[in-house]
Amino acid sequence: MSDGRTIAVYDARAGDYEKVNEKLYELADLEAFAARVAAGGRVLDLGSGPGFYAARLAEWGFEADATDASAEMVARAACKPGVTAWQARFDELVAEGVYDGIWANFSLLHLPKAEMPGMLLRIRRAGKPGMALHVGLKLGEGEGPDGIGRFYAYYGEDELLGLMREAGFEVIARRFGRGKGLDGSLSDHIVVLARAKPVPE
Repeated sequence: MSDGRTIAVYDARAGDYEKVNEKLYELADLEAFAARVAAGGRVLDLGSGPGFYAARLAEWGFEADATDASAEMVARAACKPGVTAWQARFDELVAEGVYDGIWANFSLLHLPKAEMPGMLLRIRRAGKPGMALHVGLKLGEGEGPDGIGRFYAYYGEDELLGLMREAGFEVIARRFGRGKGLDGSLSDHIVVLARAKPVPE
């Protein structure tokens, strides 16, 4: 997330976002993700928001990092027990071979579609061989602002899975859902669990 207007919305409405999402709607997905990560492994909540999922991973014994472009979100994530949080945009992910798993739960949808292929490669570089990857995105076509000014990019199932495979990920599972966002609108979404395939020698 690097769009200034999107970041400003999250800074201004961090408290509202925290209240809307405190239920941990993707808890079952988090459990499936955690089952693919070695006990005590290092994980990154990429675009963490207030850090709910990073906190749960820390509670389960993982070394939990959290990054977000919103200073207000990072401040909230940093208060969660066991979470190491810092402010960073997607393009500031420069780690190599560090993570056993990366959790990108409805965060990469704020990235322009043209940047997604490179971002997935960046994520793969940040992970160890066989790393687990969770991605949640809204279904649809095109990109542009939502009702409260946040930038969104929408994907079709085949489109997303194709991009993930091209970046070297093997899709393990996927599911579909429908939910209400911060702007109050209902939308369909897709959640994918994948792992990084071995790099050919």
